[in-house]
Amino acid sequence: MDAVLAAVADPNRRVILDALRERPRAVGELAELLPIAQSGVSRHLAILRDAGLVESSSDAQRRIYRLTPAPLGELDRWLAPYRDRWLQSFDALHTEIARGRRTARAAAANAADTTSEPSTTQERERA
Repeated sequence: MDAVLAAVADPNRRVILDALRERPRAVGELAELLPIAQSGVSRHLAILRDAGLVESSSDAQRRIYRLTPAPLGELDRWLAPYRDRWLQSFDALHTEIARGRRTARAAAANAADTTSEPSTTQERERA
């Protein structure tokens, strides 16, 4: 899993993974997506391949790369307990925000009630 974490830590490699998520691609096609030379893309692909995140095949003179998502599943399983904790925190935050909105609405309603009292003697007599 350390190799997967190291591989996805780089933003260029994440761009490559995002592109390969859509469909298999040749190195040249991936190089068009990044502001680096094709040799740099090839080095990134080698790191992704070593981490088990991509596999390649030959198509005449081209290398075609495709995503192998299994290592990402391992990473997802490792992250699951943290995600559960984040979701619990977000649920608690949502509850507090809702409570604050209810309190603010109640305060506004109370303020409106106190300002709607008749202000002149005639208005008070009519009421």
